[in-house]
Amino acid sequence: MAEYPRNVVQRFHATPEQVDAGLVGEAPRTWRSVVIEDYDPAWAQRFAAARALLTDALGARVISVEHVGSTAVPGLAAKPVIDIDLLVEDAEDESGYLPALERLGYRLVLREPWWHGHRMLLSPAEDVNLHVWPRGAPEPVRHRLFRDWLRSHPDDRERYATTKRRLARDTAHRPRDYSLAKNDVIDAIYARIFAASEAVDQS
Repeated sequence: MAEYPRNVVQRFHATPEQVDAGLVGEAPRTWRSVVIEDYDPAWAQRFAAARALLTDALGARVISVEHVGSTAVPGLAAKPVIDIDLLVEDAEDESGYLPALERLGYRLVLREPWWHGHRMLLSPAEDVNLHVWPRGAPEPVRHRLFRDWLRSHPDDRERYATTKRRLARDTAHRPRDYSLAKNDVIDAIYARIFAASEAVDQS
């Protein structure tokens, strides 16, 4: 796996206790239930609109803005919440970006310095999860790899969708377990991603 550094290949699994420790203010309403919907082409349009507002508000502070997560994969069923990775120079320096995002109506809900400095903000309608990362953080690399793999591998895309629908039903009475329950299928897909990369390196 020479193409990717160790911190990209090894996935971080947050515990519920860590998530609770990072919570800022009121938990999102979307944590109270999990609803999986068929893919909607409007999700891409919603990302484009959010990206335009973010880049206008932050200007040169933006290193990159990427649509990630299941709503970024055409044909994939998903929770109808847009996940966006925003890279800035230093996520710890909240004064450099948080006031501008708050003026757009975003509110900080997670502060997780132990996870590569991750911050998460919610849009006013709670239909965008905005993940803020520092330059060089490995997790956004992983997110792009996963997104691009599912875009080009329909078998894994369908496998992931089927698993998500089943887990949404299985965890209906404890929806905060949903994300943790997905770890097995996600890790299996990542194993195929990195195995494929390794095979290319050796060819």
